[in-house]
Amino acid sequence: KGRSPSKKGKAAAEPEKPPAPPRPRHQLVPVHEVLSAGESERMLADLGTPVDHLPKILADDAGLLTDPGYAKARDEAGPQGLIGRLVRIHRPSPTAGVSVAYRVIIPGAEE
Repeated sequence: KGRSPSKKGKAAAEPEKPPAPPRPRHQLVPVHEVLSAGESERMLADLGTPVDHLPKILADDAGLLTDPGYAKARDEAGPQGLIGRLVRIHRPSPTAGVSVAYRVIIPGAEE
């Protein structure tokens, strides 16, 4: 009578689901570019700003998915490997054409 089928036949542990595919690029989300460790160091030297003075971005921020190389870099570097790296954000600007901003990656909710 309206009961769900018995779950006795199912395995106790289900296989892990693969990670969700990156979200499609939305026109209002600016392009994010995760810099390599070497590029991050050079950029900090060029900016002449200590890393703790830069704005922050969480490692699990959805905007990072706009960088096609982000998933590969995250997988190669490991969960903590991207922490401290810089992200270059390209925003359209009516006066400058493109405005560039930098953020430093900090641990997200997952870490």
